[in-house]
Order: sequence, then C-alpha cells, then structure tokens
Amino acid sequence: MTEPSAPQPAADDYDSPWKDVLEHAFPEFMAFYFPEAHAQIDWALGHEFKNTELRQVVRDAELGRRLADALVQVTLTSGEQRWIYIHIEVQGQRDADFAQRMFTYNYRLFDRYVCPIASLAVLADDDDGWKPNNHYGFEVLGCKHHIQFPVVKLSELADQTEALDTPRNPFALVTAAHLRTRQTRHDPEARYQAKRTLVRLLYRQGWERQRILDLFAVLDWMMRLPDRLEQKLWQDIAVIEGESKMRYVTSVERLAIQRGIQQGEQIGEQIGEQRGEQRGEQRGAQKGEAAVIQRQLTKRYGPLNAETLTRLQTATCEQLEIWAENLLDAATLDEVFKDN
Repeated sequence: MTEPSAPQPAADDYDSPWKDVLEHAFPEFMAFYFPEAHAQIDWALGHEFKNTELRQVVRDAELGRRLADALVQVTLTSGEQRWIYIHIEVQGQRDADFAQRMFTYNYRLFDRYVCPIASLAVLADDDDGWKPNNHYGFEVLGCKHHIQFPVVKLSELADQTEALDTPRNPFALVTAAHLRTRQTRHDPEARYQAKRTLVRLLYRQGWERQRILDLFAVLDWMMRLPDRLEQKLWQDIAVIEGESKMRYVTSVERLAIQRGIQQGEQIGEQIGEQRGEQRGEQRGAQKGEAAVIQRQLTKRYGPLNAETLTRLQTATCEQLEIWAENLLDAATLDEVFKDN
C-alpha cells in the first residue's frame, strides 16, 4: 500500500467500518489483540468511549492513514479508572516517525485531560519486513521522557490458524478477512471463495444483528470483488440467510447498492426519452455504475469532494470500468483513479 499524495480529510479517520465494530465489540478487541491488558480491566464495570474528547485533540494533527482511532475510559481490576488510546493504521511504507507520532498523541491527550493514557497500535500494512519501534523518548540534561507501547501487526497473526478458522472472537474474523484479502490480491476467484467462506462463518456464530452488520461491513470493505463475482456472492448470501433465517445483510446493505443502480437506470430512461433510446440506455448505465462506485468510495475513504464527484458524473463507461477494477486493491483515493 502507498501513502496518500496529500493529507486526507479529517472525516476519513472516522468513516472506516473498523470504527463501528471496534465500538460494538471493544472487550473482544482487547481480548484478541491485547490479552494482557484485557485481563487487567474490570469489564463488569463497563467502559465509555470518549470520541468527542479525542477529536478535540487530534483534529489538527496527522498520524498516518488511520482506519480508526478511539479513546476509551475503563476501570482496572484495582479500581483505578484509566483511558486507553487505540490507533489502527494502514502504514504504506517504512516510517521512522511512527513511534514519535504515537508519543505525540499520548502526551497531547495527557496534557489536555491530566490522565494517564495507555497507547495501543494495530498495524494493517502489507510490508512483512517492517515493524516500527514500540518506544520513543529522549533525555536532555538529566531529564528523561519516554513511552513504550504495545504494537500488533496483523500479518504476524497468520500462524493462528485455529483461532482464525473458528472465529469465536469477532476480531479473529476481521483478521482472517485482512489476511485473505492480501493472499488473493491478484486472484478474484479465490477472493470470492474466501469471502463466501467468511460470510458463512459470520452467520454461524449466533451473534446479534448489529454485530453481524458491522462485521459484514468490514468484510465487504476489505474484500472487493469484480461485479460478476459480487453478484454471485449476493446470491450465495441470500441462500445463507435463508438457511439461517437471519435476513440481515441482504435487506440493508444490498438495498443501498441497488438504489444507486436504480437511480442510474431512471436517469437513463429520462435521457432516452429526450435524446433517443440507445444513447439514454448508455448514459443510464454510466450513471448507475458511477453511483455504485461513488457509494463504495464514500464508504471506504469518507465524503468525496466536488472535484471527485464531477469526475465520476462525467466519466465514460471505459473509465468507470477501470476505476471499479482499481478499487479492488487501491489503498488510496489517488490509486483508484490511476489509468492502467
């Protein structure tokens, strides 16, 4: 993956599907990625997300390409209340400043709220040969300032085969989706098979509706498929939901996609009446394709600016096909619009 050529809008930091599943399954997140910290928290006393407080601190800072940030208040088994800063990042390249940036966020949060902050990092990058330092600090004239923090790199969890294949913890499923996405980068058919398997596993866990929706959003966001295989997968999901008698995803997520296509078809019909049936059908197809791509881009990268929206609305069918293909593996918005 590569870094964006320019800083992304702040909204990008909070629009990832990671954010929803992190908030709805935070104890499980901690248990899967940070079990030692999980064991020190009294979960019976609950936990509280401090997202407003976090935004006030990070609004003016850059901390790489974040998938999600969270600030959570918990109570330890000792009875002390503590805040935890969670950072999930797609790091596109080796970054000597990563530990320094974690240090910066930690002291900014402490400075504002005068509360000890536990900083934890999850890395979802594709560089197997890189892992940042988990500490940063300095010493000047006898004054020492230092932080050491846990870092989990998803690619290093590939050997946890049993945990990933029997995902009793929702973040085992998320990790499996991340790893399968990497393994099938140039093999759409294999990705389709992997995604179908994970969706079936998702429905077998007996989780509540909202958790299934949140986790499906992560799977769908990570494991992009060409249109042909996407349609085939939705047929499979309809069968899976029928077998499990849980019509969750097909009744919510698919409806939004179809609405975009239908809007394009309606525009095509209107144009066809005015300028001729053939040209209208072609333009309608373009609008429908553009609407679907727009939804996928918004879901993945956050609200689109006016320039990007105009580009989608005025694109040819050929351009839209290229962009849809790029979207399967693009790490940044710039990569989506790269001509092959």
